[in-house]
Amino acid sequence: MLYRIRHRGNTAYLFGTIHVGLPAFYPLDPQVTGALESAGKLVLELDVRNDAPFQAALKKHGLYAEGDAIERHLSPDDLAQLRNTLRQFDIPFENIRHMKPWIVANLLIGLDLERNGYQRSDGIEMFLASFATRQSKAVQELESADYQMSLFDGMTDTTQEQYLRENLAELGDGQAMKRSQVLIDAWANADGKALDDIVRELPNEKTATAEFTRSVLLDKRNPEMASKIEALLKNDKTSFVGVGLLHLVGEKGLPNLLRERGYEVEKLY
Repeated sequence: MLYRIRHRGNTAYLFGTIHVGLPAFYPLDPQVTGALESAGKLVLELDVRNDAPFQAALKKHGLYAEGDAIERHLSPDDLAQLRNTLRQFDIPFENIRHMKPWIVANLLIGLDLERNGYQRSDGIEMFLASFATRQSKAVQELESADYQMSLFDGMTDTTQEQYLRENLAELGDGQAMKRSQVLIDAWANADGKALDDIVRELPNEKTATAEFTRSVLLDKRNPEMASKIEALLKNDKTSFVGVGLLHLVGEKGLPNLLRERGYEVEKLY
C-alpha cells in the first residue's frame, strides 16, 4: 500500500512494510522506488541497521534483574510448554531464562519465520534503508527501540504469561505461521480487503495478544505516528515514510487519521 499525503506544497509518501521478506520480493514496484528516489529523506519506525539501541533496550526492558529468571514468573504448565517448544527449536533453556516472557515469545515467532524462509535481512525496511544509503539520503526514525520495547514491558506479569502461552500454542499447531503468511501474502498481493479483515477481527479475538496488538501496538501508536508525519509535512518538501503495514489500514489507520486532520490523502495503490 502506497499513499501520497500533501500539505501546502509538501509531500509525504506513506508505504506499508513487513519486517521480514524474501529475495523474490525485489525489486519493489517502480512507483515505490520512484517515490523514494524523489524524497529528500527516508523515515522508518526504526533504523534497522543500528543494533546498539536495540541491545540497550533489550537489556533495559526485556531482561530480568540479576537473581531473577523466567521460571519464577510462569506456572508449571506454561514452563513445561516453554521447555518443550525450546527443544523443538534447539534452544537451551539457559539461553533464555533471564528473558521476560514477551521477548521469548517474539524471539520464537521470529525463528519460526526464519524456518519458513523469511529473513529480517530481506525485510522491506532493510531494503529501503540500503536504497536510501546508496542515494546518500538521510534516514530518520519515527520511534525508538527503547520506546517500542517499553510498550511490551508495560504488560503485567499475568498478561506477559498469557501472551507467551497463546503464542506457544500457535507455534505448536502451526497457527502462528498461518497468521504471518496471511499478512505477508496480503502485502505481496496488495490485498487491501485481506488487511482490513485482519484489523476488523482483532476486537473479536478475546486473547491477550489480539488486545495488545489492537490497543497498544496500533491504537496507541497510530495517533502518535500521525503527529510525527504531520511534522514532516510541515518541515520537509518531500519525505518517504515506511511503517508496518497494519498501521495503514482501518478507520484508525494512518491514512484515515491524516485525512481527518485535514490533509490531502491519495492512495496510489
